[in-house]
This record gives sequence, structure tokens and C-alpha cells, in this order.
Amino acid sequence: MRLVLLGPPGAGKGTQAARLQQKHRIPQLSTGDMLRAAVKAKTPVGLEAKAVMDSGGLVPDETVVRIIAERIEEDDAKDGFILDGFPRTVRQAEALAEILRAKTISLDAVIELKVDHEALLARIQKRADETLAGGAAVRADDNPEAFKIRLDAYHAQTAPVSAYYAAKGELYEVDGMAPVDAVSEAINTALDRAKRSSR
Repeated sequence: MRLVLLGPPGAGKGTQAARLQQKHRIPQLSTGDMLRAAVKAKTPVGLEAKAVMDSGGLVPDETVVRIIAERIEEDDAKDGFILDGFPRTVRQAEALAEILRAKTISLDAVIELKVDHEALLARIQKRADETLAGGAAVRADDNPEAFKIRLDAYHAQTAPVSAYYAAKGELYEVDGMAPVDAVSEAINTALDRAKRSSR
């Protein structure tokens, strides 16, 4: 299964991707995790991305596409993968389509977690408050101010990706504000529908 999870930061994509990974035995490919690993390792790409990520901005398309193209070549992704946080722009979606076409494979579905943005901001503020109350530091790109910048960037750049996949008939929308188990159930139902429509 090859799947894309869409939705703004904080929508719960990581939680749902982890559940899908366990159920289908395929890797969750989170661009955020891959970029943070590059930052930690102080690779050239990591150093380049760090300043952008800390300010809440989005890492350039070319960098992200390069990371993804290399990652889906690895053995654990041969039978499928879950893309979490990619594509973020229509340009990235088009680049992904080219990468998959060259490998003669395609996506099985694109799932979008729909959320209320005001409620999302309140959720992030609460998470930051709880992190600080627990004595831990809030990640530079996860404080409410930087989060709002990321949310605005999502609106401007990533929301059109939904329209791109909807036009191709690959988009399935799920209520991301529902309880975690209900979201998982809705995703499984959407995947069943996608499987039936591809027969």
C-alpha cells in the first residue's frame, strides 16, 4: 500500500501513520523526522534546513523531493509506504507523481485529516503549556507563534494539494477532530473504498 496523509501540522497525522504502519507493516516516511535527523547529524541538508524550520518556514521543494526519492528506494519501502508531511505543495505532488511513474507504481489513496484551525491552535497552546509545566523545553518549531506561521504556510501552499488529488479522484477526507480511534476507523473505511474503486 502506498499512501499519502494530508492535513495541517498538529492534525494527528503522525499518530495515524504509526497505527497504519503497524497494521500494514510498511514504513511511515515522515519528512519532519527525516529532516530533524539530518539537522541532528549536522549534514549539509540538515544545516540548510535548520534555520528555515526554526522560523516555522517550509524547507525548499528540491531538498525534500531528493530525500523522498532516495528513501522510497530502500528495501523496507519496496512493498509500500505512508508519506506523512509530503507532498506539501502541488509542485511536490507533481514531482512525486513523476518519481512513482518512473518506477511504474502509483498511490493507492490520499487521506486528508480535516480539522478546525482555531481548535488546533488551542490544542498546540495547551501542549506547549503542558510541556513547559513538565519542565521540558518546547521545540523551536512547535511553539504557538511558530505554529501559527506553519499553519498560515499550510493554507497558502499545502491546501491546494487537496484540490490536486481531488481532481484525480484520489482524495478521501476524514474528520481529524474526532477521537483517535474514530479517526483510525474512518481511515480504514476510506482505504477499503479506495481498494474497491481501483479494481
